[in-house]
Amino acid sequence: MQPIISISGLAKTYDSGFVALKGVDLDIRPGEIFALLGPNGAGKTTLISIVCGLVRPSAGQVTVAGHDIVRDYRAAREMIGLVPQELTTDSFETVWNTVSFSRGLFGRPPDPAHIERVLKDLSLWPKKDSKLITLSGGMKRRVLIAKALSHEPRVLFLDEPTAGVDVELRRDMWQLVRRLRDTGVTVILTTHYIEEAEEMADRVGVIARGELILVEDKATLMRKLGGKQLTLQLARPLAQIPPALAHYGLSLAKGGREILYRYEAEREETAIVDLLQELGAAGIGFADLHTTQRSLEDIFVSLVAEPDAAEAAEAGKQP
Repeated sequence: MQPIISISGLAKTYDSGFVALKGVDLDIRPGEIFALLGPNGAGKTTLISIVCGLVRPSAGQVTVAGHDIVRDYRAAREMIGLVPQELTTDSFETVWNTVSFSRGLFGRPPDPAHIERVLKDLSLWPKKDSKLITLSGGMKRRVLIAKALSHEPRVLFLDEPTAGVDVELRRDMWQLVRRLRDTGVTVILTTHYIEEAEEMADRVGVIARGELILVEDKATLMRKLGGKQLTLQLARPLAQIPPALAHYGLSLAKGGREILYRYEAEREETAIVDLLQELGAAGIGFADLHTTQRSLEDIFVSLVAEPDAAEAAEAGKQP
């Protein structure tokens, strides 16, 4: 399957000398929800802006559905809908007029039926004749999404789509994104809400300091890096871990009343059965047990940690 977006060797250095992107390579699959995660200043917005033709790259190539964003700008841009992070709208225009006007900007003929469907999908239909200045922040963000969908793009970029939106509206937008994906629209979103990526994304990319440091299917990422922990609540407190169990890397917690066993999620969990058998043979009984798994947020934090900070943390662990 050919990628809908292909990014190769993409780099951007601004006139100030700031290096925003360093040789980014990325293919986006048709009809997927791709979450791009990264801290502030990591290069997320620069990457989106280049793909959408708003910023010129210093090096590299980007194609959208086979159209080069520099040589064939108009055809590439017609494929894309962009919902920016900033709430930039014509405050004194009505919802209907501003969405219809956006469609015309891309040279598409009037289609009131399509505009009506978009507004109804976004729960904006009752507000179609309202001026934007009268809308709440959440409703204004919905209008931005409606504008981005007005010309029926094949790719939709959502830059922090639920920033400043309450929980209920956020859930509504998640449902809308899934419906768009089901109709074949490719959705690329940046977000600070890790649970948003964990809830919706098919694949996850992590960018830090201008470099794409990881791209992985979400399920595979959680399986590879989502380390698990088994907690055993002991029947009687334990003063120390028996030497015969040292190869498990166990640790004691809560004054010796718990044993913690950490293992990688992709490892065979038969190791737990072996552990329990060896504990029984050592005369160590337990009253209860439960497992927990690292969240996507835990993985993200570990991946984007500053090297100096990570090294300092490791140094602090040394005796």
